[in-house]
Amino acid sequence: MVTVSKFPDLASLIDAATERFARTISAIHADPVGGVNGDGTARVVLTGGTSGIRFLENLRDLTIDWSRVYVFFGDERNVEVAHPDSNEGQARTALLEHIPLPEANVYGYGLTGGDMADAVRRYERDLGIAAPEGFDIHLLGMGGEGHINSLFPHTPAVRETERLVVAVTDSPKPPAERATLTLAAVGRAERVWLLVSGAEKAEAAAHVARGASADEWPAAGAAGREETVLFVTEDAAP
Repeated sequence: MVTVSKFPDLASLIDAATERFARTISAIHADPVGGVNGDGTARVVLTGGTSGIRFLENLRDLTIDWSRVYVFFGDERNVEVAHPDSNEGQARTALLEHIPLPEANVYGYGLTGGDMADAVRRYERDLGIAAPEGFDIHLLGMGGEGHINSLFPHTPAVRETERLVVAVTDSPKPPAERATLTLAAVGRAERVWLLVSGAEKAEAAAHVARGASADEWPAAGAAGREETVLFVTEDAAP
């Protein structure tokens, strides 16, 4: 079941999500066996987009033991990290370069613009090693047609039920080549938080709130094991 948390504007949405993030991570760190993997270390999947980047920028000033946070990415464009289109690169600029997060705690896809098969297999292997029981928080943005990560309506990627990571070669949103976590991977998160703003996303948000078909509206298939929260501005509210 999706919990809808509505806010008057993006700034208040980001502030509320940031506060909740801080509380959640602190609770995991306070317990020696806290977190979904039972080791007191939090596993977090980051997202991009307007809301996602604003959220990451807001995390800079939090007092968090970043040495006990592992960071993953919901999807990545088939470009090197230094490319302006790279989700990992944008996350580094927005947050990772500003906090004492060990480089070993950052799990990127390692795409280079070439064949994606090896990178996809490696990332799925990394998930099995670094997050064998899943994620504590999976952050998601959402497109106006309901896409999350690089899972678009009526595509093989959104229908994947076994693999945790797949390559996308025909994304309707440029660039065409990407690697992405699947809904099967999203479903391994304890908490799924969608950060959504903008009137153009209201229709999709309504479908998410009522549990529509994931094939039609991919975000509707994103569900956490403990909670699924739709953080939404009033103009995008269902």
